[in-house]
Amino acid sequence: MAAAIRRVGVIGAGTMGAGIAAQVANAGVPVALLDIVPPDATNRNVLAETALARLRKAEPAAFMHDAAAKLVTIGNLEDDLGKLADCDWIIEAVLERVDIKQALYRRLEAVHRPGCAISSNTSTIGLKLLTEGLSEAFRRDFLITHFFNPPRYMRLLEIVTGPETSPETVEAVTRFADVALGKSIVHCADSPGFIANRLGIYWLQLALTEAIDQGLTVEEADAIVGPPMGIPKTGVFGLMDLVGIDMGPLVNASMRAVLPKSDAFHRIDRDVPLVTRMIGQGLTGRKGKGGFYRLDRAAGGRAKQAIDLQTGDYRPERKPALPEIEAAGRDLRALLASPGKAGTYAFRVLAQTIAYAATLVPDVAESIADVDEAMRLGYAWTWGPFELADKLGTAWLVDQLAAQGMDVPALLRDAAGRSFYRVEAGKRQYLGTDGEYHDIVRAPGVLLLADIKLASKPVLRNASAALWDIGDGVACFEFTGKSNALDDKTIELLGQSIEVVRSRFKALVIYNEGSNFSLGANLGLALFAANIAAWGEIEKQIAAGQKTYKALKYAPFPVVAAPSGMALGGGCEIILHSDAVQAHAESYIGLVECGVGLVPGWGGCGEMLARWRAEPKLPRGPMPAPAKVFEGVSTADVSKSAHQAMEKHFLRPTDGITMNRDRLLADAKQRALGLVDGYKPPEPPTFVLPGPSGRAGLYSAALGFHRRGLATDHDLVVADALAEVLSGGDTDIIDTVDEQAMLDLERRAFMRLARTAPTLARIEHTLETGKPLRN
Repeated sequence: MAAAIRRVGVIGAGTMGAGIAAQVANAGVPVALLDIVPPDATNRNVLAETALARLRKAEPAAFMHDAAAKLVTIGNLEDDLGKLADCDWIIEAVLERVDIKQALYRRLEAVHRPGCAISSNTSTIGLKLLTEGLSEAFRRDFLITHFFNPPRYMRLLEIVTGPETSPETVEAVTRFADVALGKSIVHCADSPGFIANRLGIYWLQLALTEAIDQGLTVEEADAIVGPPMGIPKTGVFGLMDLVGIDMGPLVNASMRAVLPKSDAFHRIDRDVPLVTRMIGQGLTGRKGKGGFYRLDRAAGGRAKQAIDLQTGDYRPERKPALPEIEAAGRDLRALLASPGKAGTYAFRVLAQTIAYAATLVPDVAESIADVDEAMRLGYAWTWGPFELADKLGTAWLVDQLAAQGMDVPALLRDAAGRSFYRVEAGKRQYLGTDGEYHDIVRAPGVLLLADIKLASKPVLRNASAALWDIGDGVACFEFTGKSNALDDKTIELLGQSIEVVRSRFKALVIYNEGSNFSLGANLGLALFAANIAAWGEIEKQIAAGQKTYKALKYAPFPVVAAPSGMALGGGCEIILHSDAVQAHAESYIGLVECGVGLVPGWGGCGEMLARWRAEPKLPRGPMPAPAKVFEGVSTADVSKSAHQAMEKHFLRPTDGITMNRDRLLADAKQRALGLVDGYKPPEPPTFVLPGPSGRAGLYSAALGFHRRGLATDHDLVVADALAEVLSGGDTDIIDTVDEQAMLDLERRAFMRLARTAPTLARIEHTLETGKPLRN
């Protein structure tokens, strides 16, 4: 069995090294961050110290919570090399030069404890070259672990091992990176660029040169090689701006030097004068004075500009007119087959990228599944290249490549007429290089709802939700609407599911595999109802949600919510009504209703009051808990991680956090099963609240923000309605307020605000722009 990793050392406090150290700390593991002593430095730890300060202020945040930063100790390689002696894993993230890395490794040999893993975060240098001339003991503990930037948010970790690398070392690093760091592991051959960058570099260079050759604008290129292909809307030029335009020529030169002459990369590799000129002018992307896109800050403005690929001059950004994309809809083949520039560009980029991917298996990647996983997680593609080939049809793709005189690799030619993926006997399979299909095997402890769906049918389903049997007597309730928004159908099926679980299952997990757990109630339906003055229908839905959430809370079986991504508004409230939560570390939770001019309507106010009232560090009395809830809810505060959600009381200290997204469902299921024996529903709470005097105090706080220009006139109206709910309405301080009274206060405040013109304007603006309206 592999040894546990309890302490980590990171050498190199640049962007990647510091980010890796932060993620290790996020996992609750102490980490030493070391760098060189700069010449003439008065502060010998200045590089690591500066990096830690930068991490604390980073946006998006590098640390999941403030306590994680305290697990990072800093030092330098001259005075503090001994700090690495008790580490279980040392990660090198220094300059991409073999001589510098090898000089460091020879120093590490003096402090390296046998069995301690040593890895390089290199993205371009092979393992064989890195370990040349080093001792057998060192080579046994050495591997490459290629993280992607930013290390907290990018899930891919490519691992490269050598023939002498100890299996125990590989197992220890793999297990820790998977479970503790939340990474999806792809094992790669020791070849240039490994998998994701080998293909990604080719794709970016191809897309750049084809756009220039075909006379496209950067907006047109990004619109074509973007969302229609399941690629982020940054497309290619936006991505180059993000990673740094100056990186392109460097990585291309590296690939040029090490790839065999037969590699297709050499056919598209060329210097681009525009890129050379941009780098010379400091136009290196977001880190520089601009890139292919930039903000024109003249006269204090922030107008977005785009560069002309032919002249190199900037002009105002403009929305591309590409009717072919709209006409094709979701039919990717129709886009690639369409006449005109959109179809030509789409085909030449995507078809050749898929063909290049086919040349990488099995020499670079063991299987097509590894290539697809690497591009999904390393470049945020919705579908990998072989999944895209299936969307196009392998026979069609081969025919079109041949017709246009392009290479058809053997793997692609042999697959023609068959799909690269299929479902057989409820299991997803991929086509191997042996011509046979093989099951996709999940790591132990990984349970995906997507796999369950292949082998079963839902217990219940409607247009907005579904109930699944996930085994061992546990059911899973899944939101399925757009953005997992909650509507009357969601609430209706949740109510039905409670009855089904009561009679047929032991426990319930609430979970889905969307980008976000739930963005809250469906505001579009609410706005439609308001526009036709269907106030009775709106109030009916508020009451139905309240009733169903309380039925969930007091059900005779345990309920575990398992959020990932955003859980806002009604999505947050369903978490608050669960017995326990197993949250993905990247969960962003909050009651945001005040941002659209409303108050929480499905019991969120009472649940948050109960949680803050139980906080031992909070002074006793009727006012402190309402004040804390008012502070968070009135500002639509959202946690930036699951750890921070605990600090804000959206999660309890007893709730669990899962680092690896793929392990979330299995962890939630185990937590639910652990609650079954002896389960009893919670006792309904009662509240002692401050009444009108408390309402006045909370309103006064909002008024102070208004006087400082930090709150609008309508913010005061919303704040007063929230203050009335949290203070208990007209209650006397000697009275108790029960849960139903709190629900009634919520519902009345919600309906009163829903009838105001400023609230309706906020809802409409949010739906149109995705941004809050400050009215």
